[in-house]
Amino acid sequence: MTTPPPVDGTAVTVVGIDAAGRPPHPGALTALAGARLVVGAARHLAAVPLPAGATTVTLGPLPPALDALAAAVAAGTPAVVLASGDPGLFGIVRRLREAGLPPRVLPAVSSVAAAFARAGLPWDGAAVVTAHGRDLRPALNACRALPAVAVLTAPGAGATELAAGLVGWERRLTVAEHLGTEDERVTTVTPERAAARAWADPHVLLSLAEPDLPRGMRADNQPAAAPAGGWALPETAYAHRDSMITKSEVRALTVARLRPRLGRLVWDVGAGSGSVGVECALLGAAVLAVDHDPGAADLVRANAARHGVHLRVVAGRAPGVLADLPDPDAVFVGGGGTAVLAAVAARRPGRVVATLAALDRVAPAVGLLRAAGYAVDGVQLSAARLADLPGGSIRLAATNPVVVLTGELP
Repeated sequence: MTTPPPVDGTAVTVVGIDAAGRPPHPGALTALAGARLVVGAARHLAAVPLPAGATTVTLGPLPPALDALAAAVAAGTPAVVLASGDPGLFGIVRRLREAGLPPRVLPAVSSVAAAFARAGLPWDGAAVVTAHGRDLRPALNACRALPAVAVLTAPGAGATELAAGLVGWERRLTVAEHLGTEDERVTTVTPERAAARAWADPHVLLSLAEPDLPRGMRADNQPAAAPAGGWALPETAYAHRDSMITKSEVRALTVARLRPRLGRLVWDVGAGSGSVGVECALLGAAVLAVDHDPGAADLVRANAARHGVHLRVVAGRAPGVLADLPDPDAVFVGGGGTAVLAAVAARRPGRVVATLAALDRVAPAVGLLRAAGYAVDGVQLSAARLADLPGGSIRLAATNPVVVLTGELP
């Protein structure tokens, strides 16, 4: 076992405490024994032996604690901060560094690692997000998008609330309460059941895609990274009917305008083959693909499976079917006319992208979006692809021109 550097006033020693209140190793006790200032939550201060005469600061608002730590460092006074699990995982290490306080970190097992261990699952390809002290939607959309997500929760932003937003997605949820204590309880449940009950704090939520985690993982173990195979893929990368698919050149601009990323929800309305939605999912977004044709819904599911992403497919006719869907961050409208576009604009997503082949629909669509408060720009795309001719010659084969409109809220 490596002994940590001695505690002095040149750095703040951050000691991880596991859920049962145990420091990680004897080096942490040595650090505590030499400390003249100890900062931590009340439960952490009560869990460890404090040196006689040491000043303690109980964590509530962080600025007073940071001020006390800065004064200790400036005076050369040994200081220790007690924190849960691994303090570098959505913990106080970031805030210390932002305040210019150099930390030495002695971590314990994180609650995320413990939760996956209790579930007996690998987590090297999982995403870890937090709903603590911030908007719940990014964490929820990560659970909708990715096959394995661990969420650090908070009161009012926990398993009950997350599960309510996951109803309709094929997920199983593992809720780990009071890890490492006598009250520890690890429960695997459907989103519907999780949403209908209260959970003890603190707890960690694992959102796992059905039917099984390992088969749902991306091969490169980088769930929020750009896909190794790229995007704006050729039409041959997707099953489609009668060439009813957004062409790759148009798709490249459309996906760029939608700005998909982890934590965002994209609607693909009039999904057809689902190529736009699949590529948004490949870039980390949660995706709802909507189409009234059951055959199209089957195509979307097949294409999503082919590319190893998880979409929720809604078979129904827009605009009516949109009313019960969760609010989107961005929407692609590939069909349905101005009635669908109006219904989308009424939901106020930050960005709306529509593709139009008929010129007489462009002006009404622009007017509708502007009347709804969107700044609108557009471009007409016309691509000519290389095609072989007999005898080894090459010609240019034109694709149908398409207008791409982008509406953005100020």
